[in-house]
Amino acid sequence: MITRISTAPASTQFAADVQYYLSLAPRQLPSRYFYDDLGSALFDAICALPWYAVTRAETRLLADHGRAILGSLPGLTTIIELGPGSGAKLATVVESGRRSVDRLDLRLVDISPSALDLAARTLAALPNVHISTYEAPYEAGLVQAAGDTAAGRALVLFLGSNIGNFDRPGAEAFLRGVRASLRRGDALLVGADLVKPERDLLLAYDDPLGVTAAFNRNLLVRINRELGGDFDVDQFFHRAVWEPGPSRVEMHLVSRIPQRVRIAAAGVEAAGEGEFVFAEGETIWTESSYKYRPEEIVLNLERAGFRLLKQWSDGADGFALTLAEAA
Repeated sequence: MITRISTAPASTQFAADVQYYLSLAPRQLPSRYFYDDLGSALFDAICALPWYAVTRAETRLLADHGRAILGSLPGLTTIIELGPGSGAKLATVVESGRRSVDRLDLRLVDISPSALDLAARTLAALPNVHISTYEAPYEAGLVQAAGDTAAGRALVLFLGSNIGNFDRPGAEAFLRGVRASLRRGDALLVGADLVKPERDLLLAYDDPLGVTAAFNRNLLVRINRELGGDFDVDQFFHRAVWEPGPSRVEMHLVSRIPQRVRIAAAGVEAAGEGEFVFAEGETIWTESSYKYRPEEIVLNLERAGFRLLKQWSDGADGFALTLAEAA
């Protein structure tokens, strides 16, 4: 059985965000808007690339330690995943840890309806599960999903190194928000990409096949389609940069030429008032992916009100899973 609940932001919020972030210096666009139907499909393709090891490393850890993860939480009745993707990772956890639990409520939170539908179909093949989908931003969806929880403990999954999409203060604030939505004894499992050689990081975010570039440029395609923009997508190219100081990979879209862009739904008028004028070489900063050290993840969780239960690392590909309990 699948229950669907939608509290997704309206297109007016998308338009307002685009207008606001493109007006900043440097220009920006929120990475959460990558994931329309095509963006979600392109991200799934990225996860299969040989240069992007995050998904493979995390899946190995989940398969190897799924039983220990669920076995560490007696009385577990509910798993809430923020950003479930295809649902394959949650299925791996449930299947590898099935001896530790009987029936489970699986609650999926994402702003992409296509991702939720795919994950729900994947997970529906599991026995003794009830699936609910929440079409909403992570924070709002978690409040609702956790609030719907009855007796028993809940486990929140935040995988895929999505924690890396926040800057350091933002990540700490996000973890505090997760803790505020949980009861004492509930738990959080965080997957985080670790610091590794620059060459490996740049290949992961600027692959030779150009899939990540297509994923990045699709954000402009989405603005054109949904908000009446007139971006000439061919006149922007993808750039990935490693910044060792803040320990992050940045993704940018770079204007090839001087150009003007109008976005009807964002309040930009054809007469020229408020239109976006790009200089040659000017960039739109679309994503930051922060990389962690294992001890830093633990410290951030403890600051947010969690107690470490266990951490597992994949040394070959530089990835960590950290399980913590709401204290």
